[in-house]
Amino acid sequence: MLVISIQSQVVHGHVGNSAAAYAMQAEGVNVAAVPTTLLSNHPRYPTLRGRVLDAELVADLLRGVEERNLVDEAAVLVTGYVGSPDNAVVVADFVERALSRNAKLVYLCDPVIGDDGRVYVADGILGVLRHRLLPSAHLVTPNQFELELLSGAKIADTNGLRSAAAALAAHRRIDVVATGCTLLDTPAGQVETILCADGQLSRFATPRVPISPYGTGDLLTGLIAAHLAKGTAIEASVRLAVETIFAVLVRTQQSGSAEMRLVPLPTSGP
Repeated sequence: MLVISIQSQVVHGHVGNSAAAYAMQAEGVNVAAVPTTLLSNHPRYPTLRGRVLDAELVADLLRGVEERNLVDEAAVLVTGYVGSPDNAVVVADFVERALSRNAKLVYLCDPVIGDDGRVYVADGILGVLRHRLLPSAHLVTPNQFELELLSGAKIADTNGLRSAAAALAAHRRIDVVATGCTLLDTPAGQVETILCADGQLSRFATPRVPISPYGTGDLLTGLIAAHLAKGTAIEASVRLAVETIFAVLVRTQQSGSAEMRLVPLPTSGP
């Protein structure tokens, strides 16, 4: 079981592959982790070192993935934060080659754009996401803001969520896992992760924890990818991932840490 995961990497903290890779390995899945950025920490800190990697370097690393025949071995391909428009194009080129080479490969696109009404990625990335990465995806994991931005639909209730997912899919099937959702009928004090698969909704609500550490979306995507790689059905994969995320958040709150407390990774039910 192998997942190819293309996203950011930090020295300190848990975002991008620095959250997802450990979680996948803890679930018994091998990971080929390809960085798009290499930073000292996430931007919440007063200082930030490192940089977005050059597109030539990212392309070279991805060629190495192909030369080692990892595309043939992989069950799931994940893309997350790409860092720059040039990197987005390089990653899109790789995704298209990989899907052409391995027809069984599941492509999970985490369209990292922004949150809380704010876009925080460079100009030009959104266009590559819309026109190249999303049309190739089998599964996408946007937060509610990202889903609204990509679909052009305001999401207030389940009908709005279905419409947004349908707009994202256009004329082909793309399953959508919408994270951080608060709909009109979401119970007070809770937050939902909602799977829209072939027009059917599966809703997973957990109590809202009064902290917001970076990287929870990256961790969720990594966990879903790991469960899919092990052959778990999509609905069960999302449920198990949500359970683990909630356990991590509770432990993080109890510790008073600004960073997620991942180790050891909490285990979910069968």
